[in-house]
Amino acid sequence: MNSAPLPPNPSDKIRIRIDAALEALIPKFLANRQRDIDTLRRALGEGDFALVQTLGHRMKGDGGGYGFDGISEIGSVLESAAARRDRNSIDRQIGKLADYLARLEIAFEE
Repeated sequence: MNSAPLPPNPSDKIRIRIDAALEALIPKFLANRQRDIDTLRRALGEGDFALVQTLGHRMKGDGGGYGFDGISEIGSVLESAAARRDRNSIDRQIGKLADYLARLEIAFEE
């Protein structure tokens, strides 16, 4: 009998290791992603799919560049969902981004 894996516990931390050389840049990067949540919600409410697509594209590139593959993946899905005008998918990704940021724990390494 195959069973599906259990969903992650919402209180589980997402631990990311980041190069210490980026330590000064990370707080601003994460604060911008937090602001993106409000911007995405507003854009979705107004039907501004172009803005959602732009923000998703930026997250996709910047997330990977800073070592946050989860943000990059969310951005990729946002970008493609906006191109399809898929409101439900966009809304789910906004929730995933909020959850990701809330659970994020960063360790800086030399």
